[in-house]
Amino acid sequence: MSSSAPRRGLLGRRSECQALDRLVSDAKAGQSQVLVLRGDAGVGKSALVDHLVGAATGCQVLRAAGVESEMELAFAGLHQLFVPVMGHLDRLPGPQRDALATAFGLRAGSAPDRFLVGLAVLSLLAEVAEERPLVCAVDDVQWLDRVSAQTLAFVARRLLAERVAIVFAVRTPAPGEGDDPLAGLRELEVRGLGDGDARALLDSVFPGRLDERVRDRIVAETRGNPLALLELPRGLTAAEAAGGFGRPDARPLASQIEQSLLRRIRSLPAATQRLLLVAAAEPVGDVSLLRRAAERLEIGADAAAEAEAAGLIEFGARVRFRHPLVRSAAYRTASPAERRDAHRALAASTDTESDPDRRAWHRAHAAVEPDEAVAGELERSADRAQARGGIAAAAAFLRRATELTPDPARRGTRAMAAAQATFEAGDPDAALELAAAAEMGPLDPLHRGRLARLRAQIAFARRRGGDALPLLLDAARQLEAHDGEQAREGYLEAIGASVFASRLSGGYGAREIAEAARAAPRGPRPPRLVDALLDGLATRFTEGYVAAAKPLTRALRMMRRDADEGDIMRWLWLAWPVAGDLWDDEAWHELTTHGVRTAREAGALNFLPLALTYRAAVHIHAGEFDAASALVEEADAITAATGNSPLGYGPLLLVAWRGEDPQASELIQAKADWATTWGEGRAIGLGHYLTAVLNNGLGQYQAALTSAERACEHDDLSVSGFCLLELVEAGVRCEAPEAAAVALRQLAERATASGTDWALGVLARSRALLSEGVAAEASYREALERLGRSRIAVHLARTHLVYGEWLRRENRRLGAREQLRTAYEMLHGFGASAFAQRARRELLATGETVRPREVEARPSLTAQEAQIARLAADGKSNSEIGAELFISTRTVEWHLRKVYTKLDVNSRNKLRSVLTGA
Repeated sequence: MSSSAPRRGLLGRRSECQALDRLVSDAKAGQSQVLVLRGDAGVGKSALVDHLVGAATGCQVLRAAGVESEMELAFAGLHQLFVPVMGHLDRLPGPQRDALATAFGLRAGSAPDRFLVGLAVLSLLAEVAEERPLVCAVDDVQWLDRVSAQTLAFVARRLLAERVAIVFAVRTPAPGEGDDPLAGLRELEVRGLGDGDARALLDSVFPGRLDERVRDRIVAETRGNPLALLELPRGLTAAEAAGGFGRPDARPLASQIEQSLLRRIRSLPAATQRLLLVAAAEPVGDVSLLRRAAERLEIGADAAAEAEAAGLIEFGARVRFRHPLVRSAAYRTASPAERRDAHRALAASTDTESDPDRRAWHRAHAAVEPDEAVAGELERSADRAQARGGIAAAAAFLRRATELTPDPARRGTRAMAAAQATFEAGDPDAALELAAAAEMGPLDPLHRGRLARLRAQIAFARRRGGDALPLLLDAARQLEAHDGEQAREGYLEAIGASVFASRLSGGYGAREIAEAARAAPRGPRPPRLVDALLDGLATRFTEGYVAAAKPLTRALRMMRRDADEGDIMRWLWLAWPVAGDLWDDEAWHELTTHGVRTAREAGALNFLPLALTYRAAVHIHAGEFDAASALVEEADAITAATGNSPLGYGPLLLVAWRGEDPQASELIQAKADWATTWGEGRAIGLGHYLTAVLNNGLGQYQAALTSAERACEHDDLSVSGFCLLELVEAGVRCEAPEAAAVALRQLAERATASGTDWALGVLARSRALLSEGVAAEASYREALERLGRSRIAVHLARTHLVYGEWLRRENRRLGAREQLRTAYEMLHGFGASAFAQRARRELLATGETVRPREVEARPSLTAQEAQIARLAADGKSNSEIGAELFISTRTVEWHLRKVYTKLDVNSRNKLRSVLTGA
């Protein structure tokens, strides 16, 4: 590329250059910056990236660019970016170092969670920036491999106080083009040049005099696109220039530019064209590899000089095309046979030991017809990619391996493997196409059963409702005779799906699936966790709650005692509501503690929001609303960073128990309606339960009774049992004793079978509400004793409340005041405002003066500051806090300085004292 090209490319870009200069200055000052340059092909994004690199004096610069032919190779973009700083890997914490080394193929190991890789990248950036401010420039993001783009976007959202600047240059996506991993990051739209600058740029490259009207038409039709202005006039004759510039609607602008480049490439000597082709087919930019491949094709050294003289390519430390459109034009100008020859030469020139996957990829592109040797090599590459966590790359290798497999039977099994990997990579539509291809082969019954299970899993992932249930059930039945363990896993998946589909499950409810599971062959002995859960849930939905209590308790005990990280991450979604159904607060506590710890240690950000949400619910029931709120905030931040769907249960539970939001009922209903759009019928029962809690707190008992009755119409796992409590209380207050008595009988049956203090405590309270005299008082006292031994502080406080209310109606004012004062202090301390105000009203009715509690005046901490402060007070180091919260150590230090200033402390010991009130 000539030295004048960058200056021409920056004509009219003063404001954009100033923005990039400020970004570098801010990074040097210790304030992380991220910017997305977005615009059409040829509009000047790469020139601005060049300016950024030139402006980064005193900084270390890392640079990478997406390459279209490398989009299928997992972590290729990350590896390209971080090659210069690989020596810093040893400074990372062990799990992060191992995850990144495995992702880059530097060491063998199990597939790392991609978000642990993201945390490792964040730590690596922070480490490098400790030495010098760091500028990362990532061009052509639209062609980065998917996992690299997602990882960099995740990291960009977690930067705050590091001396790091990241600039992404990406082409404006076409409508409906798909998910954008950079969505939500700060953007600078790069548009075409203004008319004056466009005319000046055109005049600088057009030889001779250009008719003014023709010039104005060229400027208008190129819309000020700099590359178009530089490229399209090349090769035009004087007559063509005088006669106009073609029709505006002839072709898209990018296509017009590429056609111009094609003409230039075709005008070059044949050997130079072949060299450009090989360079276009080789995505790494490895000069020595290109030289070896050129020698195999007998391309002389003078071809490189011709290509550089044409201004199309540079041969420096790396091979670099002037623009990505030059690369695509060089590749497209060649015939299919010429492309195969180029890939064949590259495959033969690529080292088998150091880069087997790119060698396999080139061999695949060189193949003319099915070739088992190449297909087998691709399959081995898929295994390596999957081991590194590159599931999308594994899917790509397997798809191509399927195409090149000559044997129909083997082609079918490879297509099935490709379908599974493609589904796990997040492309269910492509997975279904591969599943259809697999079905065309002569699959044996085992593989047909596995394929049926995959189809069912895809159906459930696309719509978590009743549509998938018959498919899941049929798949499990098909697998019974061929793979009993997979069959039982399939039945458990089907029961779990029916639990969440609930009243929207259609003709295949939990009972029907449970009956089929119980008729299936028994599982292995001793049973696995899967078998214990399946047997317990099958009993729950066929014989009822009482019969299932003991086997499900055993299953929970097994999960608490024996479950490894994989079991926790795979089955917590189902085990947690089982524990709630059994009123097992200890299992709730242990499972969520294990789940959050596992997710943090593994960096499993797909799973962590679920674990945090469940853990938040445990905190809410313990009366620790602030801790729950911090976890909910963290879960929301992670889902925003990862692009996953947010989990609404935790925030709604807080809304219901706090009772402060005047729009709470509408918010709960809206969330329930939203969940039902994908068939999650359990959300209907959950919404009614939360509304009942809200209205009982507000003293709106008729509305609470209506909601509780509607919730109890369907036996939703864990939800219906909780609703019985609300129904009893609301029924008593509404003078609907028959409804309350029916609910009490159902509650007694369940609570007695459960036998936990939580279950028996709320049973005693509910029984007291429907009793009188000595029996009522004895039940209230039993409830206080039992709930006092549990972790469920909110129901202990509510027991003090209803006991005090009863005492007041019995004209026992002193006893009433004692219970109501305790209830008020507890509920106010929790943040359960509606229930606290209910207790205050009752206290006033006893004749006691109760002043509204004032909130202690203290500078407020943000949710993240509060969480960092709590972890620091617990004795966690800054690096441990950063690993838990997926932020860098420097960001932890930045937040802690703010915490210390707000709370007027200067040490962790003093911080601990302030937070605990000691």
